[in-house]
Amino acid sequence: MTEHDGALATSGEAATSIFDETLTTSSRAWSVESPATTVFDFGYTDGRDQLLRLYDKGTRRQWIGSDRLDWDQEVDPGRPIGMPDEAHALFGSPWWDKFDRKQKDLAHREFEAWRLSQFMHGEQGALISVAKIVQTVPNIDSKFYAATQTIDEARHVEVYSRYLHEKIGLVYPINPNLASLLRDTVGDSRWDMTYLGMQVLIEGLALASFGLIRNMAAEPLARAINAYVMQDEARHVMFGRLALRDYYPQLTAAERDEREEFCVDACYRMRDRFMAEEVWERLGLPPDATKWVEESELFHQFRVYLFTRIVPVIRDIGLWGPKIRGAFEDMGVLGFAETDLDAEMAGDEAAAEEFDRQHLAHVEAAAEAVAG
Repeated sequence: MTEHDGALATSGEAATSIFDETLTTSSRAWSVESPATTVFDFGYTDGRDQLLRLYDKGTRRQWIGSDRLDWDQEVDPGRPIGMPDEAHALFGSPWWDKFDRKQKDLAHREFEAWRLSQFMHGEQGALISVAKIVQTVPNIDSKFYAATQTIDEARHVEVYSRYLHEKIGLVYPINPNLASLLRDTVGDSRWDMTYLGMQVLIEGLALASFGLIRNMAAEPLARAINAYVMQDEARHVMFGRLALRDYYPQLTAAERDEREEFCVDACYRMRDRFMAEEVWERLGLPPDATKWVEESELFHQFRVYLFTRIVPVIRDIGLWGPKIRGAFEDMGVLGFAETDLDAEMAGDEAAAEEFDRQHLAHVEAAAEAVAG
């Protein structure tokens, strides 16, 4: 099956294939010009208490993907993740209503492979971005924390890659719109723009998407992966908040306006352009499918939900001029400004700890069964 044959036309083959990767040789590497100035900070004892506490927490919260996650769990490659039909982007469309059960399962497989592939590519973008932050940020305490985050991001790439390759057997290339955001984030020479693009916007968007799988999926391994990644990502967003909240009051009004413009443009791009066109093309659906998804009530609600973490962080760091407030009001997400970010972060911690308890109980029960 080639990329353009239409997966639905050969649904039996696609559902049972061991490995069906859409990546071509030309899409296996991508280079971005990234000018940067390396900054040394010799004020080794000048760290801010909040950032040093976050650094301490980051070092203590390290985990090993092969140990914390139960990779022996069986995952149906024909219906991974286990999201309900009602959560699929095509649900209620003329095409969905004509699908039989096998075709619906294939549509789930393709969409979830696309979604997790974008998570994986985004996490590599985060890995590269935070490595650049270590190099360019002027404060030693930020360098300390960013060093712990590089390990987090490498682990996230690892676990998403393993799930995609071993459990689904299907990987999509990076979406052009995600690539555009990453290019803007990594390619800017200013350290705070890397923070803003990655720690606030892309990571904030990802947190909301991870939460959907953690809270709605039926497949235990996918839920656990996203719960543990969210536990880490909540710290990463906090890192961006702490660093930028101290820095942005020092900028001129013109400099803050430029950053607000960047946020507005990035938020509209994230809201309007992630339509999974690659999936509908592989399924052999007409271009009208993308238009239907864009106009559907389900997708409208999903796009609003994506901003639950971004809006309060942008307000918290002080980029809260009339242009950005107007954009959020236009998107229908301004109300998220009142979200209690600390409570959300505590909820992410509690959810991950609950998965740990469940995993431990499973291991202990298996050990007792063997011993008894």
